[in-house]
Amino acid sequence: MISTSDFKRGSTVEVDGHLYRMEEVQHVKTKKSAVYRVKLRDLRGGHITERTFNAGDKVPVARVERRTMQYLYGDGEMYTFMNSETFDQVLVRRETIADALPYLKENDDVQMIIYGDEALGIELPAAVELLITQSDPGVKGDTAQGATKPATLETGLVVNVPLFVGPGDKIKVNTADARYIERVKA
Repeated sequence: MISTSDFKRGSTVEVDGHLYRMEEVQHVKTKKSAVYRVKLRDLRGGHITERTFNAGDKVPVARVERRTMQYLYGDGEMYTFMNSETFDQVLVRRETIADALPYLKENDDVQMIIYGDEALGIELPAAVELLITQSDPGVKGDTAQGATKPATLETGLVVNVPLFVGPGDKIKVNTADARYIERVKA
């Protein structure tokens, strides 16, 4: 059990039979007592809900593990990952990892979030390096305002990149908002 005074971002709890990760915790003092407003992300459904807890409330802690897994391949509906230590393979449904798919390449190592034997999702790094497979050439003289152009990456993700970046270049992409960070030197 975890008390409200120990609530923090990233904690995983079980509320009403659902698994949640705390996304945001606010301590609010009212005239009568203190309450905690918490934004919770459903680890199975993906949606966010907001709950209020009274000071001193206790909530069961969900014991989730993070295991390093290697992404092997996907067939559209099911995606196969391999435990790097035991070589066991795990099948994960598309809906479970849909947000992470634009950043995954075959043979990438990822942190899989696991509860018991159930895979709940993938924890992405802050940025990934991906290869540009297609982009239009930049128009000369169109650089006064730091112009950008769309580029398609090896995973199918489309991001806006500066005009000097072209096909064959490797770039770093922010996984939180799919933005170009920098070109990676070979």
